Amino acid sequence: MSAPMKVRLGIGAGASPRDPDTASLVDGCEARGIDSLWFPDRIAAPTPEPLIALGWAAGRTRSLKLGTGVVVLPGRNPAIVAAQLASLAALAPRRILPVFGLRPATAAERTAYPVTGPRAEVFEEALTVVRRLLTEESVTFHGRFSTLEDAVVAPRPARPLDLWLGGLVPAALRRVGRLGDGWLASFVTPAEAGAARATIAAAATEAGREVEDDHYGTNLLVLPPGAPAEETDRALAAAARQRPEVDPHDLVADGWDDAHRRVARFVDEGITKFVVRPAVAPESWEGFLDGFVEHLVPLEAELSGSPAPG
Repeated sequence: MSAPMKVRLGIGAGASPRDPDTASLVDGCEARGIDSLWFPDRIAAPTPEPLIALGWAAGRTRSLKLGTGVVVLPGRNPAIVAAQLASLAALAPRRILPVFGLRPATAAERTAYPVTGPRAEVFEEALTVVRRLLTEESVTFHGRFSTLEDAVVAPRPARPLDLWLGGLVPAALRRVGRLGDGWLASFVTPAEAGAARATIAAAATEAGREVEDDHYGTNLLVLPPGAPAEETDRALAAAARQRPEVDPHDLVADGWDDAHRRVARFVDEGITKFVVRPAVAPESWEGFLDGFVEHLVPLEAELSGSPAPG
């Protein structure tokens, strides 16, 4: 029998509360002992730039893990990204969780990340550059889109950072298996996540590598109890735009009890890391965090005894 997987649930800084206060979100997660906090890469949304937010939040906290969910890599200078991650890892050891994506979540922001070639190729080369700079003493690299001569990032992390990737289409899933250390999904059902996990694991085996059993995760949108009907309708419509082929009610949890059930279903499919985001702006972060701690955090201990698939 495989060893039990560790279930962990964190918070995603998605929809801002009606009285937005990032400090109360960061401090509230730390004070409640929440595992992690994740910042999205959204230029036009009222959330801070993710890598800047990670540095600011790291300085306010001592135990809270901090992730990007997800940061767009193509269109950024991969050497600078590596230097930023190395600095963050030095300032907050074992607390920085980078996740990279291919393109922005919204079409309106896609022109903000121009690339000089096919986006998937730029992404894979940039990811290679980031990983090598974070793990090698000196890097010389002559690629199609990047050139490095004896490049150095210092201080390099004492422990290599796990580089997780997003994506759901088959090519993206195979890329996770070939190049990534983990997977963070969005707008996905439990059954789809389980099938994706199998695709990733098969691609990793084919590439002669392994993605650890508990390195599969997903974002989970939750409608806070009492959310106004108009806002609920907008959240469901947004989910439908992201995945028009899927019933949006299958992508958005309706309250904490429904979220509880969905987490358990995801765990049954081998998904053990969760970034829980409010689907609509909650009245306050304090209330949302209290609901999260009451209804979902106990699942970390309850479900961590489940055996890993296979």
